[in-house]
Amino acid sequence: MKNYFIQLFDYDQYANHLILKAIADADSPKKPVELMAHLLGAQQVWLGRCKGEPAISGGIWPNWPAEQIDQTIDANHLAFVSYINGLNAADFNQPIYYKNSAGTAFENKLVDILAHVINHGTHHRAQIGQLLKFAGAEQLPATDYILYIRDK
Repeated sequence: MKNYFIQLFDYDQYANHLILKAIADADSPKKPVELMAHLLGAQQVWLGRCKGEPAISGGIWPNWPAEQIDQTIDANHLAFVSYINGLNAADFNQPIYYKNSAGTAFENKLVDILAHVINHGTHHRAQIGQLLKFAGAEQLPATDYILYIRDK
């Protein structure tokens, strides 16, 4: 399971860089940059929850410039892969206890949280793609997971 999730986070990094380039090619429309910052800020919040750390400041809608996003993609990837590499097989089914931004307590298995983080990124990259198309982008990068696996 460890290798599977590392592969998913490798894909996430790859797809994030592709969509960030598309944003840059479109002169960084404001909403796509905000969504990328949210995607990455939420990753940091979830990783902190998985590690049992106190909530980070800035929340899940950070106001980051496009220039900061590229570095954050790589930093988040490294942090998740390092975290996953430190896990053993039983850890993936352990409950993670956390509070959401409203202070409500929850409990979810680590495996489900990791799946959520990957799906959350896919969701927002699709939103970004749609916004870029509405803004006139002629072609979007192919960010499908299966295409990533085929080219790997």
